[in-house]
Amino acid sequence: MEPSHKDAETAAAAAAVAAADPRGASSSSGVVVQVREKKGPLRAAIPYMPFPVAVICLFLNTFVPGLGTFVSAFTVLCGARTDLPDRHVCCVFWLNIAAALIQVLTAIVMVGWVMSIFWGMDMVILASYKEQGIPQQLRL
Repeated sequence: MEPSHKDAETAAAAAAVAAADPRGASSSSGVVVQVREKKGPLRAAIPYMPFPVAVICLFLNTFVPGLGTFVSAFTVLCGARTDLPDRHVCCVFWLNIAAALIQVLTAIVMVGWVMSIFWGMDMVILASYKEQGIPQQLRL
């Protein structure tokens, strides 16, 4: 079994740290580790809205699954940014409409309702990042 690409990168990074540290100290001293969340297209399509709008969308998603996500889709048409800068605005709009439709259709078995609440919480979190001016690189 061959080592994976990530294993090779990890081994190369450890070798570079060992070569840079002549004392032979542990590999954790002086190493900066960066963690990045990989988002799927639906999750990356959540817009960065103003904080009050995001709270309203969370409220709507809590009581009517998918309604807040549906409203947030229109904020994309009004110029709200997303984590999909390479996609056209109409494509991101339809991704949000699809997420709202999934939430509505699966609300019958409670999955859509829970997804809708988490979606609303993500909207509020992203809005707070925007409001605080936290750069994209520092977000988890």
